[in-house]
Amino acid sequence: MNHIVTVQDAVTGFEPWMEPTDAELDAIDAEMPVIRAEMELLDAQIIVIDRTPCELDERRIRRARRRVLAAHREYVNGMSGQAGGAA
Repeated sequence: MNHIVTVQDAVTGFEPWMEPTDAELDAIDAEMPVIRAEMELLDAQIIVIDRTPCELDERRIRRARRRVLAAHREYVNGMSGQAGGAA
């Protein structure tokens, strides 16, 4: 009987150098409104995935799309003052 074993390090083993840096955590915090808006849009789309959307569903999706666009706009405009940001 052959035993199957892994030849790599454990997935849950963390080293201090593997943790996110403060700059990476700040970048995640800055992008969090975009992430939340995209999750809201995804939730609205999932609700109607197996049915014909009613008027309320269509409004919910439109509002969620506008929030995603607004969050992206705010995020990009906030990056314009930073060195090395999006052009």
